Amino acid sequence: MTVRRRKFIGAILLLALVTVWSLGIMALSQSPALAGWFASGRTAQILFYAIAGMGWVLPAMPLIRWMQRPDAPAD
Repeated sequence: MTVRRRKFIGAILLLALVTVWSLGIMALSQSPALAGWFASGRTAQILFYAIAGMGWVLPAMPLIRWMQRPDAPAD
């Protein structure tokens, strides 16, 4: 597979990852389990959203590494 094709597929997968991640975080933030934690103050909310907002980077790193892998040498 060429780098160009990997980048195209990877871009679509990254968009899907960010979309699913953000929808999942929004659903999680509305759960009753976090309601008590969020009631403790605005700092808890800021901390949650900061960690959750950067959390998508970890699953994206292997995908980006795969996208940047060079082409196999042509024989």
